[in-house]
Amino acid sequence: VRILLVGGGAREHALAWRIARSPSLTKLWVAPGNYGTARIAANLGVGSSVDTLVQAARDVRADLVVVGPEAPLADGLVDALSEFGIPAFGPTRAAAQLESSKSFARQIIREANAPGPEFAVFTDESEALEYLRLNPGPRVVKADGLAAGKGVVAADAVRASMSARAFGDAGATVLLEERLEGREVSVFAFCDGERLSPLVAACDYKRLEDGDLGPNTGGMGSYSPPEFWTPELSGEVERTIMRPVIEAMASRGTPYRGVLYAGLMLTVDGPKILEFNCRFGDPETQVLMPRLASDPLPAMLACAEGRLDPNSVAWDDRRCVGVVMASGGYPDRFATGKAIEGLDEFDARDTLVFCAGVAEGPGGGPVTSGGRVLTVVGEGNSLPEARERAYSRLAGITFHGAHRRTDIAAVGARVNA
Repeated sequence: VRILLVGGGAREHALAWRIARSPSLTKLWVAPGNYGTARIAANLGVGSSVDTLVQAARDVRADLVVVGPEAPLADGLVDALSEFGIPAFGPTRAAAQLESSKSFARQIIREANAPGPEFAVFTDESEALEYLRLNPGPRVVKADGLAAGKGVVAADAVRASMSARAFGDAGATVLLEERLEGREVSVFAFCDGERLSPLVAACDYKRLEDGDLGPNTGGMGSYSPPEFWTPELSGEVERTIMRPVIEAMASRGTPYRGVLYAGLMLTVDGPKILEFNCRFGDPETQVLMPRLASDPLPAMLACAEGRLDPNSVAWDDRRCVGVVMASGGYPDRFATGKAIEGLDEFDARDTLVFCAGVAEGPGGGPVTSGGRVLTVVGEGNSLPEARERAYSRLAGITFHGAHRRTDIAAVGARVNA
């Protein structure tokens, strides 16, 4: 199978690493890719527009396009590829509204009778502010559209979202939601529009500093599987959330194909949906791909063609812990071009390194080129063992101004509490 993988972050490096190990693979291209993907695939230095990516897929005669980021899905890349008979692992533009429009997602959740927070949708700022005045309990304000992983802000951000357009056009419509309390977990399943693979779960750390302090980021680390993720909980989430939502999407004539990512809160009343994403998560993918025991390519192609055998997807029991190394100053202003030492091997001694903001420097060596630079993953038979291996490997990788959390997967550490 000839594969074009779209994206250039650590998520895509992790996907490329796992796809490259598939016996079904003939050739792998990544657009645009990064320093890490260039070591295992052919990077294509192309733009991110739908037309450009479709042409790239045609040029390399891809048998399947695997889409990493959410933006191309929301822009209709899968629809455009289908016009040329090219299958894609990812939802159509209509199905991707589960992520690109939070108001659409809440409508689907309501139709599916799936558990979630109470919510109200507003396009008028004065009405939204009046609702807050009449409902003074804790509320979460969410911009309706894509906000690059930073859509959840404090309740006083209604004006910033709607008047100042802090999130651009994504903030023209806002959702005011009941604030849920509990443990947060990310849940994933392969979907072909009707059928679901076995679920897999991970926990991520969104805050910059230890103890879940500091600003929100795109994610500073993750681990899988969570210690509380039991077969009983997995069955409940599939029965009450994942399957009803897939059925609701199909009944609308917009079957969901690809990977479905549900962000859940485990409340005293049971699991409730915080949000849906229409792709693998970052940094969760970095700890999930090492656990994927089955060949990803037949399953991805079967999802794209609506013929998934759920038993063809298997996850092993190993524990994985991923720690993000970020540039100093992230998520605000940060410097780039800092030489990275210790990146001689990506896959060694029960550890992996997945690149994000890493580029080739003037001398050919790796330098920083973004806010989140790389993710170091440790594998083990227990979380403490995996955690020790991740931090031990991380200690050998350095660049000026590097920042990381020290409490990823630590016993008693708060995770998005």
